[in-house]
Amino acid sequence: MAVNSDPKTLGFDPTRLSHIQGWMERYVDEGKFPGSSILIARNGNIVWQATEGLRSVEQGLAYEPDTIVRIYSMTKPVTSVALMMLAERGLFHLDAPIDRYLPEFSDCHALIEGATRLDQTEPAPPPTIHQLLTHTSGMTYGFNTGVLSRAYADQGIGFDPASGPLEGAVKEAAQLPLAFQPGVRWEYSIGIDVIGRIIEVISGNTLDVFFQDEILGPLGMVDTGFEVPEIDIGRFASCYTPVENNPLHLIDEPPTSDFRAGKVTTFSGGGGLVSTLSDYFRFAEMLRLGGSLGDVRLLSPRTVAFMKTNHLAGDIASMGPKSFAEMPMDGVGFGIGGSVALNPARSRSIGSVGDFSWGGMASTLFWIDPIEHLSVVFFTQLIPSNIYPNRPELKALVHAALVD
Repeated sequence: MAVNSDPKTLGFDPTRLSHIQGWMERYVDEGKFPGSSILIARNGNIVWQATEGLRSVEQGLAYEPDTIVRIYSMTKPVTSVALMMLAERGLFHLDAPIDRYLPEFSDCHALIEGATRLDQTEPAPPPTIHQLLTHTSGMTYGFNTGVLSRAYADQGIGFDPASGPLEGAVKEAAQLPLAFQPGVRWEYSIGIDVIGRIIEVISGNTLDVFFQDEILGPLGMVDTGFEVPEIDIGRFASCYTPVENNPLHLIDEPPTSDFRAGKVTTFSGGGGLVSTLSDYFRFAEMLRLGGSLGDVRLLSPRTVAFMKTNHLAGDIASMGPKSFAEMPMDGVGFGIGGSVALNPARSRSIGSVGDFSWGGMASTLFWIDPIEHLSVVFFTQLIPSNIYPNRPELKALVHAALVD
């Protein structure tokens, strides 16, 4: 463990903090996670940083602070920041229909209520950029339920690393109807992947170049990108999923991973990045500090405050969701790039009103707390993310250690 500051001076009880290490050990000892890492900071000072277990069970390689992991949907906040940087330049408005930039969406149709076939549709307006950002566009994911989700899965519409150029992947998605009329429901979706293509069209750069030039490079996120360079492949973690008689079944390992340099053809703004604990901490701190880190400013404080505000009429649960989500739906709203805690009691997850957070498919998580001035990043590599209650458990552990 490496701690950069005395926990007591930052309001933490060291003994209570040590319970987090025990919790991480239990998850590994019980075969739930291969390994994990965590970083907790208050007012920008690292209070607790720890690792546990293995990044490769098969090779017996330890989880390290600089282990590279697939962050999947924790890419979405990065893509959302990229889009809002373009908004600050006056290049578009959030209520713009997306066919203004992607003409393949000019003739949209949505499934009728109760549809059992893809041809049971009615005309629909093209979703707006804002609806894509807030998962109210009518798009979906292949792992959700329903006739459209099955079509996504059958046609391979998931923006996986080797799915081909982003332009083509988006045009494929545009050939299918929407799951519902834009704006009437909340459903976790490929909307942020489509936003990635809109960023390319507006900026004139591919998404990987825009990220590197405008966000990753300026913030010093040296280990974050859409692929793992060969020189760093030894730091890349394997990924697992539980199956019958094997709680840690290997599904992706560095030597053959589609995230390896030279194999990535799709820059997925919804789930394509790999990163390290310290890199993502820099991104989280930038958001906590209102758009800047050190002498680098990406967004204005007012834009970041706008992003961290609930953009739904109520909580996610009130929007009639029928989909998987990375975070709770009761008492939780959705901003631009992440969830917003509206009522921690209703979400049954200890925290502060205004907590801004999101997770990834491999059970990763980050959150920033505007009241306690916290930034927390937790990494592991187990798919899917809803197998164990590690996220609410971790929030309870962190707040239990915070005594001043």
